[in-house]
Amino acid sequence: MKKFLNNPEDFVDEMLEGIYRAHPDVTYTADDLRCYVTADPVPGKVGIVTGGGSGHLPTFLGFVGKNMLDGCGVGGVFQSPSADQLAEITRYVDQGAGVLYLYGNYTGDIMNFDMAGELVELDDIETVSVTGNDDVASSVVGEEHKRRGVAGIFFLYKAAGAAAAQMLPLAEVARITEKAKARTRTMGVALSACIVPEVGKPGFEIGADEMEIGMGIHGEPGISRKTLAPANDVVDEMMERIFAEQDYAEGDEVAILMNGLGGTPKEELYILYRRVGQLMDEKKVTIRHVWLGEFATSMEMTGFSISILHLDDELEPLIATEADTPFFSYFAK
Repeated sequence: MKKFLNNPEDFVDEMLEGIYRAHPDVTYTADDLRCYVTADPVPGKVGIVTGGGSGHLPTFLGFVGKNMLDGCGVGGVFQSPSADQLAEITRYVDQGAGVLYLYGNYTGDIMNFDMAGELVELDDIETVSVTGNDDVASSVVGEEHKRRGVAGIFFLYKAAGAAAAQMLPLAEVARITEKAKARTRTMGVALSACIVPEVGKPGFEIGADEMEIGMGIHGEPGISRKTLAPANDVVDEMMERIFAEQDYAEGDEVAILMNGLGGTPKEELYILYRRVGQLMDEKKVTIRHVWLGEFATSMEMTGFSISILHLDDELEPLIATEADTPFFSYFAK
């Protein structure tokens, strides 16, 4: 293992200390560095809380800020935050309108968010949960509830945050978030493993000339391992699975997220996006928004994912809403 760190056991907390020093618009509550919250909650607004394991920056905590999220439970690397931490964050961000829990579809996260909801119910705080499950490789059509939440949760953050900023009630914010969830699909591919600092070695082995289509952001097995192919062929295979689940008509609009998993240069992401754009042109689909870079990583894993949100008249202006967080800023053109 070659990493810039001190004691591996201090990896997460020292990272957080650095973030708080660099970004005074975020802070923490309950005297716990891992209870990450906005410094300026908005009175009367629905609060939005996410959470999950570290190792995925900027997901999850990187999207806490203006017109997006209000708090994030920060777990150890690839580990869920605790129910008590999530409850403390919920109490801090609640401004009288209730709190939306928005997180990935993983067993530990589901259990701890559910427990947190029960804890804050004693404080008369209403919560509603939406779990991201955009990874088409992780389960078949008809069993979407088994799918993992990966980079596409960015679109849910964007839609939910914009809806809450309009001071909509909790039920309406949740409805819009569920709609964005239903219209988002992601496919990923990995070329290498990553190293969890406290483990000190790669989480799995993959050949120098191999790729794994559909691998999860924690190294979960994909749907096929094969010899690395040219970029166009890789994109074609991934987009075929997304197209199979999203029925586009001429003139439809989409938002696209080209996400690097931690070790993929932007130059390569642009080569890959070039092909995505060509495929959309063939279907006469309009690309309204493109974000390219690292949004949900897996430490230093080499690979990428494609997330596509099928827009409609309600979602488009929400996705176009300005946002400003320590790790993500978007200003309408």
